[in-house]
Amino acid sequence: MKNIVIAAGYATRLGGLTRNFPKPLLKIGDNTILGRMLDDIDCIPDIDEHIIITNHKFAPIFEEWKEASHYSKPITIVDDGTETNETRLGAVCDLLLAIDHLSCRKSSDAKWPDDLLVVAADNLLFFSFQEFVDFAKEKQTSCIMCHEQPSIEKLQRTGVVELDAQNKVLGMEEKPQAPKSHWAVPPFYIYLEKDLGLIRHSVENGCGKDAPGNLAHYMVDRTTMHAWPMTAGRFDIGSLDTYREAVERFG
Repeated sequence: MKNIVIAAGYATRLGGLTRNFPKPLLKIGDNTILGRMLDDIDCIPDIDEHIIITNHKFAPIFEEWKEASHYSKPITIVDDGTETNETRLGAVCDLLLAIDHLSCRKSSDAKWPDDLLVVAADNLLFFSFQEFVDFAKEKQTSCIMCHEQPSIEKLQRTGVVELDAQNKVLGMEEKPQAPKSHWAVPPFYIYLEKDLGLIRHSVENGCGKDAPGNLAHYMVDRTTMHAWPMTAGRFDIGSLDTYREAVERFG
């Protein structure tokens, strides 16, 4: 299984802090946002490589970070070629770029095709991704995460899923005005190799490009998926205020 980290955004809501520096590499205590996530994922036996998709502006910074890192699994930095927020590819297109990058290695890499763990790089998590991987192995389907969100206002700003008693996804809506459940979807996914054909043709078949949840919504309508209820919380760093709060609380 490859760990694909979507880290090509420009984090404009953090102002000058990320004007010339990538948000995932901001410090929380003595580690970075991304480093805290990889410390967990790197320990999962199923993971054999970390692939980090970034933009052309921040790629050299990620390469420098990579050289100073000491993870047990190899790290590959993929540059998506963009240099501004206005020209960004969007998370779905960045994932497609990662899949194309892996496909180019297919003839020489016996480990590819492979399943994919896809994660956003701007969250602090208080559970292990090992639980998510184990859930996907049990269900033998592509999977998303979910957590209970009591606030209707917050549900209206995210993806929302309906589940059956076995956590099979019955339907998903993006930013619904009238949410059909309290199950919100954070940006963490497992896509099995058997579903990668659907992903490859998602954008040309009308899937939105910008948010990773666009792809999950597209896939739910086309293949069987299950949702793993998170066993602990997460802290989403989306603004300057939330970054300062994270440093104060967890640094």
